Amino acid sequence: MKRNLIYIAILIYMPLHAQHTIPEVIAEEIKTALTYYPELENTPIEFKFKKNIKKSTMQAQPDFGSFFKSKRKRSYVILISETVKISDTTFLTKDIPSPVLIGWIGHELGHVMDYRMRSNLNLIWFGFKYLVFDKHIIEAERTADTFAVQSGMSEYILKTKDFILNNSNIDEEYKKRIVKYYLSPEEIMHLIEKKDKEETLNAAL
Repeated sequence: MKRNLIYIAILIYMPLHAQHTIPEVIAEEIKTALTYYPELENTPIEFKFKKNIKKSTMQAQPDFGSFFKSKRKRSYVILISETVKISDTTFLTKDIPSPVLIGWIGHELGHVMDYRMRSNLNLIWFGFKYLVFDKHIIEAERTADTFAVQSGMSEYILKTKDFILNNSNIDEEYKKRIVKYYLSPEEIMHLIEKKDKEETLNAAL
């Protein structure tokens, strides 16, 4: 029995990379998102399901156990809500369309990109402002979106936005939160155009 339990645990939580621990059920989506962030190859990140996350579907945060290490040795956790409520029906997050899930994960990895450049003291101040100031939530979420777009994930990010904003069954309050705090599809398109122009210019030099 003990051996069987160990075997089941290995199947459920398989390492995608030496530094990345993930639930097997969404391994392909996480693997796809991580390919857009080669900078995170050696950054320890644990992806794990949580029964419920208040006001959110996913949440990236520094691992508390590594918080007081140097930022180069810091590890992170991305919490994923087990369920998403659409209208009066609750769905398993793992059953969300794959491209949408990839976009959601890509956004959270954008947060990790932001966090890994901050000192521990800066992260403490960052967390305080996020809890207290609406303006800072907007700044943090738009920064994560921007990292995802700059990493080449715009197609997935747009599909995630479309899934939320154009789904008539999704709660209007949740839609309002997305509109308020995150980049709009139009702003993302502007970032894409800017990125394309910069790449064209650099290629011409």
